[in-house]
Amino acid sequence: MSTGPNRILDEFAKLMTDAAGAAQGVRREVETAFKGQAERILNTMDVVQREEFEAARDMAAKAREENTKLAARIDVLEARLAELTGQAAPAAAAKPKAKK
Repeated sequence: MSTGPNRILDEFAKLMTDAAGAAQGVRREVETAFKGQAERILNTMDVVQREEFEAARDMAAKAREENTKLAARIDVLEARLAELTGQAAPAAAAKPKAKK
């Protein structure tokens, strides 16, 4: 069994190790409580989750692309109709262009 200064240093080292472990436990508890509170606050606000935002953004991009294709198709069909009926084709400049 150790005696004297070595025993005191061993006890002090053990005390510091225990204190560090307790501090880590407290830190984990505080983080858990903070995350829970932050989640509750965000749930009460009208904040959208990232996955939902990205899904809506992808849907909007696809819809924009489809609208552009359909507008081009309408232009072709109107030109064909004008050709068949002998009327002048509607001016393309009069139509608003799709935003990108």
